[in-house]
Amino acid sequence: MIESPPRPALSARALRARVGVVAGLAALLVGLCAGPATAVSTVSTPSPTPSPTADAGGVVEPGAAAFTLSPISGGVLHAGAPLTVSVTMTNGRVTPTTAGSVTLGFGPTALADRDELAEWLAGDGEADTVDVASVAFPEVEPDSDLTRGVMVEEAGPVLASLAPGVYPVVATLTTADESFTSTSAVVVPDEAAPAGGVGVVVPVTADATGEALLTADELVELMGPEGSLTNILDAVEGTDAILAIDPAIPAAIRVLGTAVPETVALWLLRLEELANTRFALQFGDADVSAQVQAGIVPPLGPTSLQSFMTPDAFVPVPAPTPTPSASPTADPTLPVYPDLATLLGVGTARAATFWPATGTAGADVVSALGGITVDEVQGLTLIPSTTTAAGADGSTVTARGDADGSPVLVYDGVVSQELQAASEMDAAPLRGAHLAAATSYLAFALDDARGAPLLVTVDRGEDRSRVALRTSITTALATPSAVPESLDTLVAAPGQQVEVLDIAADEVRAGAASALLADEDSLGQFATILDDPGLITQPERAEILQLLGNAWRPEPALWAAALAEHRADSAATLDSVGILRASPIQLITSGAVIPVWVRNDLPYPANVTLFATPDDLRLRVQQTTTVVAQPQSNTRVEVPVQAQLGSGDVMIALELRSPTGVPIGAPQTREVHVRAEWEGIGLIVIGIFGVGFLLLGVIRMVLRRRRRGADDAGADGDRGSAATDDVALGTADDALNGGTPATKDDA
Repeated sequence: MIESPPRPALSARALRARVGVVAGLAALLVGLCAGPATAVSTVSTPSPTPSPTADAGGVVEPGAAAFTLSPISGGVLHAGAPLTVSVTMTNGRVTPTTAGSVTLGFGPTALADRDELAEWLAGDGEADTVDVASVAFPEVEPDSDLTRGVMVEEAGPVLASLAPGVYPVVATLTTADESFTSTSAVVVPDEAAPAGGVGVVVPVTADATGEALLTADELVELMGPEGSLTNILDAVEGTDAILAIDPAIPAAIRVLGTAVPETVALWLLRLEELANTRFALQFGDADVSAQVQAGIVPPLGPTSLQSFMTPDAFVPVPAPTPTPSASPTADPTLPVYPDLATLLGVGTARAATFWPATGTAGADVVSALGGITVDEVQGLTLIPSTTTAAGADGSTVTARGDADGSPVLVYDGVVSQELQAASEMDAAPLRGAHLAAATSYLAFALDDARGAPLLVTVDRGEDRSRVALRTSITTALATPSAVPESLDTLVAAPGQQVEVLDIAADEVRAGAASALLADEDSLGQFATILDDPGLITQPERAEILQLLGNAWRPEPALWAAALAEHRADSAATLDSVGILRASPIQLITSGAVIPVWVRNDLPYPANVTLFATPDDLRLRVQQTTTVVAQPQSNTRVEVPVQAQLGSGDVMIALELRSPTGVPIGAPQTREVHVRAEWEGIGLIVIGIFGVGFLLLGVIRMVLRRRRRGADDAGADGDRGSAATDDVALGTADDALNGGTPATKDDA
């Protein structure tokens, strides 16, 4: 029984990646140095007792322990050769395991078919086995693992005359306290068997992301000496693996132009120069099944990546010695951008090839994808054999198939599952268990196929070591009687009728695809406020595809959080342009302007039209005003108004629309208190006061003149009285003097 643990935390994987292989091989050599063991008995082996499972680094859940048997050399045992295996105890307990002994049993009768093999590996089968070796096994400290090698000489009677076939192997660890059992199988090849073609598909994908493209820094990390994308190229180089490439990876490199880091440019060159046949996945390895189930056919692709390219990075480099030209040429200082097809190119590849996540594509998805034609090439879908009627029980299904007119490539689901598990195992002894199982299943499949080609995959994974991934690929291609097949030869093979099973739609992922597409439609309409709508729509489409990427499947909680964050960002973008609320204003003149503030949080100018509509005839308002809202600021807009007869409160409805008529932001209202007659009343009051002041001035002037006349008359009277007094006085004097009164002449 294969102990296939849950995947470890990244920190544990990072540590195991460096020491797992060395430690495993060292432990194996220690075991081998103890020398061969001899057979001790013949027994009928009962169904093995399942053991707790260990993860890729040999770490199990706290309180558990796991025991794993792994034949070396991918489980291939040539007739007459020694049998060598490793046994590993992984202790996740808080106390050491008890020391004991390991007994290795071998079944001299070959398993009949894949069903018997599956039962045996699952611990549900029975086989007559012979104990061929026994070794001591020490105690294992808590939170650690220990591997020992066991070898049986080829001269033993059990191994001396084995016929070709798949044989059961079992190891039992017995201590004073408990017993652990693990099963496996080995393949004795038939040198006279006809060769059968085997294709191996390997994905070239990056980790999950919610961003439109990988950044330059991320590319440097992924494509550095220890980067996961470098590991993939190291693993496939020199093999006949079929590459399934995410076009978002080369696109992220090419949009950098001349600013691309050197290590990243070399990685892309290396990918382009590989001789492996290939096809392109969806951008971001987007979930094809979810899109079809959401009614998105054909599946989405990027619309453009122009907004990601910087002009300075695409100005042609002048030749050292320009060649004179008789005809005028384009301005050499202007940038020359690659088109979308160039950015997304993965090399010479078959078009319209789809690889849905394993187990997600039912008959409806296959039919929809088969109805797509790209460059006169009909859609071809890769599906696991376990989703076909013939292979649902684990039986062999050959590669090339036809599902009601839709071409398919069927990969062996059981073998692929073992290869994928092995590719994620950093510890070689644990990886060997899955490789032996894959070899055994594939040996039966090659015999069942009778010369027809087969297909397997090393399914999607992340942060896999180059050793683990390459070993998985080469083990499949090195299976006895197997010869490598390219994608072209698999597609050209005669197709067999295949019945694809119905698979229930993943409502969560299909619903997410629908919601993202609805948000994109809203953003597309909103983006018409920009001079270049692609500044919003291009990143949005790329981000949607990345969010639908299959790399999110192992982390549903993280995916849900990323999805929620993206939708919140979309809502924020839709609300980034709007009208600021303002307090009521008083209008006491017949004509004026009302200030309106337009908010623009975008880093680009926004072209909008302000619509103003009063709810009362007392006020006439300019209905439309064209506005260019400045980026990341508030722009003042003056709306002319004209008061009509009467006073009262008027509500002005304010709304922004894009040049295409799409409502932008939430509508607002502005309350205006119209008091337009106050202007006439004020003039009358001013006139009255003016006339009053004028009359007062006239009256004051008249009174002043009268007063002055009266004063003048009084002065004249005083002078007359004075003269009479003088005459009287003179007469009196004359009388006293006895003279006569003076005459006029005398006076």
